Amino acid sequence: MIALVDVYHVIAAIIPLYVAMIAAYLSLKWWKLFTSDQCAGINKFVAKFSIPLLSFQVISTNNPYKINLKLVSADLLQKLLAFIILALFAKIRSKGSLSSVITGLSLSTLPNTLILGIPLVRAMYGGDAAILLGQIVVLQSLIWYNLLLILYEINATEESLYETSPSEVTGELEAPQGSEPKDGDKEDGRTKTQRKGIIKIILLTVGKKLIRNPNTYASLAGLIWASIHFRWAVKLPKVIEDSVSILSNGGLGMAMFSLGLFMASQARVIACGTRKAVLAMAMKFLAGPFLMVVPSIALGLRGTLLKLAIVQAALPQGIVPFVFAKEYNLHPDILSTGVIFGMLIAIPIALAYYFLLAL
Repeated sequence: MIALVDVYHVIAAIIPLYVAMIAAYLSLKWWKLFTSDQCAGINKFVAKFSIPLLSFQVISTNNPYKINLKLVSADLLQKLLAFIILALFAKIRSKGSLSSVITGLSLSTLPNTLILGIPLVRAMYGGDAAILLGQIVVLQSLIWYNLLLILYEINATEESLYETSPSEVTGELEAPQGSEPKDGDKEDGRTKTQRKGIIKIILLTVGKKLIRNPNTYASLAGLIWASIHFRWAVKLPKVIEDSVSILSNGGLGMAMFSLGLFMASQARVIACGTRKAVLAMAMKFLAGPFLMVVPSIALGLRGTLLKLAIVQAALPQGIVPFVFAKEYNLHPDILSTGVIFGMLIAIPIALAYYFLLAL
């Protein structure tokens, strides 16, 4: 049974994040301490500096040789299942398809496991469960945040192509009406060639941007160092370890500070509107756990492991996806609402799942 003191520790871990957010909100809304350019610069610092170092710290401190394959496989399948469903839904809508997939994936499958999840799971199921959740944190930092960056870059590159050369990209993609079959065959050939060219341009552009992205190197460096550290018990020099810790520990706080600045720049606190906010909460706290149940049972997760998989899927949306959304200006209003209100209602919802699963 979870103790009240454990709930207190979870709340104590959350409150400092809201202090950072409220301080940022007041500094811009009331005191006008920052300009819009300075706010953008703060978010860029978080996206390009704090988050990569945080990713390195998370990945490098988890043992890659003791991974629970069933749990991480269930997590992997949950996100793939969500991606497929969102892609099909976006294709039916046929408008803003990739942007909808990115936002939906961020809301439904990327929980706040680091600050809120680990202390909450430790209180519910013990220290071993917290270690297992740390493996999902690593997978999220190593694979899903980088995949999210790839999707953001692809979306940004496609927009750029259509804006800069609409005649070249879209003007020749459709064959003229009334063409003879032979001319139609030629037009089809040109269309296929042009589409291949567009795909090549997108992939090259995205590849170049990812090569320049610090998070790519931070994730890879974290995995390499974790492999060395846990195999041969080699430690980082103290000066390097402390340098990384100082900068990375401020990553989440700075992310919440950036969130507070964004809130202050909007006309209302619920920036995306009530209807979208309710939809975001439903995707996070209902769709996410439901999608986790299917692969977890299929892979044979039972007992505490199954409960852990479902509860972690019911955690609120992570802060990092908001930072990326703000950096790429893709639905930051929806993701900011997901973070703000998701964390407020996270504990009672997680406890509700905890007690339901205990029946």
